[in-house]
Amino acid sequence: MEDAADPAPEDGADAPVRKIIHVDMDAFYASVEQRDNPALRGKPVAVGGSSRRGVVAAASYEARKFGVRSAMPSITAKRQCPDLIFVPPRFDAYRDVSHQIRAVFRDYADEVEPLSLDEAYLDVSRDKAGLGSATATAKLIRERIRRETGLTASAGVSYNKFIAKLASDQNKPDGLTIIPPGKGAAFVQTLSIRRFHGIGPVTAAKMEGFGIFSGADLAVKEMEWLAAHFGNSALWLHNLARGIDHRRVKSNRPLKSLGGERTFFNDLIADTEIREALAHVCTVVWDRAAKRGARGRTVTLKLRYADFRTITRAKSVPFAIADGAGLLAVGEAILAPLLPTEQGIRLLGVTLSKFEGEEDEEEAAGPDDLLSLI
Repeated sequence: MEDAADPAPEDGADAPVRKIIHVDMDAFYASVEQRDNPALRGKPVAVGGSSRRGVVAAASYEARKFGVRSAMPSITAKRQCPDLIFVPPRFDAYRDVSHQIRAVFRDYADEVEPLSLDEAYLDVSRDKAGLGSATATAKLIRERIRRETGLTASAGVSYNKFIAKLASDQNKPDGLTIIPPGKGAAFVQTLSIRRFHGIGPVTAAKMEGFGIFSGADLAVKEMEWLAAHFGNSALWLHNLARGIDHRRVKSNRPLKSLGGERTFFNDLIADTEIREALAHVCTVVWDRAAKRGARGRTVTLKLRYADFRTITRAKSVPFAIADGAGLLAVGEAILAPLLPTEQGIRLLGVTLSKFEGEEDEEEAAGPDDLLSLI
């Protein structure tokens, strides 16, 4: 990225110009499987279960051409791509590669914020490796990842986290996109709001109902209008449409949520079996929370019905939950109004969040640590 002495006007008078790289591995799980098994190379691959209850965890680019994507039911994926090859996930292998990648990052940045096994933000404002620019740094990081892991990564380089993440997705796979200061707003306004990190499907549908389909559509809305329709998110949305994001890259990213979910081979119908499943998932979640010393105040219940309709319901309590029985009690309080169910339940999940000491941030985030119990 071009060096700049002064921030662009869209950043605000007091905003520092940072040099941020967002690195995102290409079809990570599937690419590891294709690397380790040459017979899979060039073929449509899905990581996940192939049973009628299976779900796609990741899809190779060959599979994506057929519309196969993560979180898609395996039976649907197979229908769309009859030649699809399913392989079971190997999370130990993915973690090993992730550790290799993070070791590369540390050679070029002191501030590294992992978002998951396969992506991270790097603040390279201080030219740790003496390469002269953020663009040169991103190029070398991608070259080293390819050389040391045999995998490709895409990267976005910009002056803030929001735009760097958008940029990394712009030319996938194996792409590099640079958005310098002064160009961020124009870039953002060309994109669909469904590309915006932090705007989920529900909010996107609401926006589209108001005729907001792109960053440009969002940018023309006044703050008063945004506040009336989107409440506390108004300023955040106003800033995103202008390429403004002052969040720092945080090396020690705090745990935001911790959860578990279970997919059932047969739909659960009876109240007793649904409650038993809830107790099982709560036990797993609490064991993990206890190991990390995490004490949260908010419990979110996720149910996926036989027709794949998914709902979430959350409940917060005044004080941090002290034990597994407390977690189950809150979960049961959320579940009770949803019973009895007219449809069978194929998946049940529980997430614990709002941990002690957590600071509120203007950042939408999903579970940082989600355990899938297939």
